[in-house]
Amino acid sequence: MDQTEHTKNTFTNYRKLIALADHDWETAVAGKVANLNVDIKSPNHLVDQYGRGLYHFCTTSYLGLDHHPDLLKGAMTTLWETGSLRIANSKNRCKLAILEQYENELSDLFGASCLSTLSCSAASAGILPLLASGVFTENRPPVMVFDRMAHYSMNHLKAACSDETTVVTCPHNDMDFLEKQCQQNATVAYVADGAYSMGGVADMDSLLYLKNRYGLFLYLDDSHALSAVGTFGAGLVRPRLQALEDDCLIVASLAKSFGASGGVVMLGSERQKKLIQRYGGPSNWSQSLNSAAIGAGLASIKLHRTSEFAALQEKLQVNIQFFDSLIRTGQHGSNMAIRLIRCGEAALANRIAIELSDLGFFTSAVFFPVVAQGQAAIRITLRADMEPTVIRQFCELIIELLRTHGGDVGH
Repeated sequence: MDQTEHTKNTFTNYRKLIALADHDWETAVAGKVANLNVDIKSPNHLVDQYGRGLYHFCTTSYLGLDHHPDLLKGAMTTLWETGSLRIANSKNRCKLAILEQYENELSDLFGASCLSTLSCSAASAGILPLLASGVFTENRPPVMVFDRMAHYSMNHLKAACSDETTVVTCPHNDMDFLEKQCQQNATVAYVADGAYSMGGVADMDSLLYLKNRYGLFLYLDDSHALSAVGTFGAGLVRPRLQALEDDCLIVASLAKSFGASGGVVMLGSERQKKLIQRYGGPSNWSQSLNSAAIGAGLASIKLHRTSEFAALQEKLQVNIQFFDSLIRTGQHGSNMAIRLIRCGEAALANRIAIELSDLGFFTSAVFFPVVAQGQAAIRITLRADMEPTVIRQFCELIIELLRTHGGDVGH
């Protein structure tokens, strides 16, 4: 038996992470801003197990489609018409005919060959190790460069990827660092977000330059932008590429602005699709999207092509701009719906989130490991269906609480 000692904790150290973070999570739970069980009172308004009515300011349904009557009707009608939740097989063996229809309609909407998955996380779990192996890059394993701020659904796969190739962490949006990797290595893949969950976006101009000059392979998660922005909801990344080719994969959630469930992978070739279907593990295991999720998704696709959808996108932008007129954050001027109010220490972020919830506004305190130590914040997400009076009241309360507790609105 090989007794070679394997290097531990190269990419993760859960014992240390839990030791550093668990007190702050316990504070959030005790303060009733975590582990909530809620009923929906009305669109964007919840009631929790403590009887508190809460305006929802930490949602990712940026267009409010999670309660759109067309999507609800699509889910229920398709469930009854199909007569089953799902076919209990891996998709490469047998799947519902309506799932094939759904993937074809997604492909038509986004102008790329699309695969559906149970979640965006499942897509990345199945695809990133394949990418690391070199099967998408002419059997040359690429150096896998993960942006430091890449979402955890991708970052946690560094260990699996390192079993296939070299894995490097890139300072956030550091295009000089990335170009040096391209200069020093024949094949490089960059793993990052299109729009980041803690605010900010990818430097698409520089990434396309590196792609064209060095053949950089792009693996980008556009979950927070899909549907929220772009013509017919194409997001941030897809509109920047004339056509998807063999050197770019886009993954995105269909459970955020899209309003349905699951994830989507946009592919550059049929060969990529075949490899993922056969060897993509978590992206293709025996559970596929159920018929209700497919029905809601088909209804969402239809809605994406209407003037109503474009109006919802515009209403979201109006609300974002209104928020920016009241509070200036580091994300000021971005067309993404995420804003962070920096608090520094987790204790302050939790305290403000707790007091806001007791006043009827549910938002989230984000702290290590979601953000770096000492950079805790209140994370705010805006929706198209938020009333300006509610946004104004929310902002006034935050400003007052920050002044009371010796904080300040971040810049």
